[in-house]
Amino acid sequence: MASSGASAACGRLLSAAEAAAVDEELFESFSVDSLMELAGLSVAAALADAFPLSSHPRPLVVCGPGNNGGDGLVAARHLWHFGYRPTIIYPKRSQKPLFVNLAAQVGALGIPVLDAMPPGADEAHHMLLDCVFGFSFKPGSLRAPFDAILPAMAASTLPLVSVDVPSGWDVDSGPAGGADDLRPAVLISLTAPKACAAHFDGRHYLGGRFVPPAILEKYGFTQPAFSGAEQFVRL
Repeated sequence: MASSGASAACGRLLSAAEAAAVDEELFESFSVDSLMELAGLSVAAALADAFPLSSHPRPLVVCGPGNNGGDGLVAARHLWHFGYRPTIIYPKRSQKPLFVNLAAQVGALGIPVLDAMPPGADEAHHMLLDCVFGFSFKPGSLRAPFDAILPAMAASTLPLVSVDVPSGWDVDSGPAGGADDLRPAVLISLTAPKACAAHFDGRHYLGGRFVPPAILEKYGFTQPAFSGAEQFVRL
C-alpha cells in the first residue's frame, strides 16, 4: 500500500491532534496567508504532475469553508496560470478577509465559481480536486450543502484528487466504509501524511515545503528530499 511508503518516507503518520499542534506552531511562525499560498502552490504542482495539461486541462475544484477550501482557491489560481481552465465549486463562502481576497483573485481571472455541482460535470471536466474538509473534520458533522456534494463527488466517474485528507474520512481511522466514501486516485498530503493515509493505496504526493527542522524534530517526523525547486515529492 502507498501508506507504507508514506510512513517510510516521513518516519510516521500524524494523528489529528498532532496535525493540529503542528499547524498551530506553524501559524506562530508564519502568516496564515503565506502558508496557504505555499500549500496551494504545492497542490497545483502535484496535480499538474499527476494529470498533465495536455490531457486533463479542465479540473473541477470543490472548496469547503475552511483552510482546506482556501488551499483549493489558491491551487485553482495557480492551475489557471499553468494553463489549466478550472471551475470552482464554492458553496459556503467564508467572509473572513483572507478568503474574500482569495475569491476575488480567482474572480479577476474569470475562473467560474459556482454554488453547486453543475449538470454534466463529468462530461465537461477531466478530474475532481477535493478541497472540502481537512484534518479538523469530525465524522457525523456533515451538513448542507456538503451532505449532497460529497455523495455527488463519490458517484462521479472523474478521477479524484484529495488534499491532505479525503473529505468525510476520519483523520485517524479513515473511511467509514459506506457507499458515499470518497475513494481518491491521488492524495496530496500537506506537511506530513495523516493517520488515515494508512487506508489509501493510490498515487501519493507530499507538499508543504516550509516546515522548520525544529518542528520536524519536536514531532518526530521527517520530510523526504525535494528535488531542485520542486514544491512536492512523490511518496
